[in-house]
Amino acid sequence: MREAAFVKQNKEKWIAFEKAILNGSSTSPDELADGYIQLTNDLAYAQTYYAESKTLLYLNSLASQAHQRIYKNKKESRNRIIEFWGYEFPLFFKQYHKTLFTAFLIFAVATSIGSLSALNDGSFVRLILGDAYVNLTLENIAKGEPTAIYKSGSEVGTFLGITINNIRVALIAFAFGVITSIGTAYVLFSNGIMLGAFVTFFYTKGVFFEANRQIWLHGTIEISVIIIAGCAGLIMGNSILFPKTFSRRVSFMKGAKDGLKVVVSTIPFFIIAGFIEGFITRYADMPDWLAFLIIGGSLALIVFYYIIYPITLNTLDGKQIPRT
Repeated sequence: MREAAFVKQNKEKWIAFEKAILNGSSTSPDELADGYIQLTNDLAYAQTYYAESKTLLYLNSLASQAHQRIYKNKKESRNRIIEFWGYEFPLFFKQYHKTLFTAFLIFAVATSIGSLSALNDGSFVRLILGDAYVNLTLENIAKGEPTAIYKSGSEVGTFLGITINNIRVALIAFAFGVITSIGTAYVLFSNGIMLGAFVTFFYTKGVFFEANRQIWLHGTIEISVIIIAGCAGLIMGNSILFPKTFSRRVSFMKGAKDGLKVVVSTIPFFIIAGFIEGFITRYADMPDWLAFLIIGGSLALIVFYYIIYPITLNTLDGKQIPRT
């Protein structure tokens, strides 16, 4: 069927549905459901036969607005928070695994560059970390406590300060997606450079094992979740650069909403990382097996929740579960 004939055949139906949904006209739930189903069927047809057409843009926009209107006043269950972290988010996040890998790749490349730069230029660490921090750490290394800085301050104060700071970094990584994916890539890259220089600094001073055993107690979750927050920023940034069949405005709104979901999902993990840094990292004399158990458990938690669990949910019963 020609596009003009398709539009002529369905135009009145679309206009009536648009008035009923978007202008608040009264209609029964059954009629709303039928209208929405017909609209999504028409949208699927248009995606197949009229790609990149104005008709497809219109139907995409109408379907998006209709979905928001229909579900805006949906009654939430009392266990909404549990449902979000336990089911809704992992099910949703599977579609962004490739974006997560991109964020990880950017961060890993930057970390490698930071490490190589620190190995070949002794002044690079001071440029990245600052003279005050480097001088203090050198003093601690001379005393035989390379990570004594983590013992400063009260436990509760450290916990709250670190948690708030980590959430701030995550929000920055996400917010920079407003200036497209390049903004978030810059945040990931700069943090990766800093990590590479930081870790290599201890290597050049001969305390690599002692320092990293303590740093990664909290750093495993902290760094992992910064990468995940970067994934959220890339989601929003990519929605601006690559709107696909949506208008750029509708694509951006969807990308911002999806990215925000990813950022919200990281909050409990930042709290866990802050707790470890405030109450556990300061105890450097713990047995090696306990330290590596915490590090391994932290890594397993992140990998399970953001990679394995979403895949499992989406392939439950051997079939794809549709996302809402």
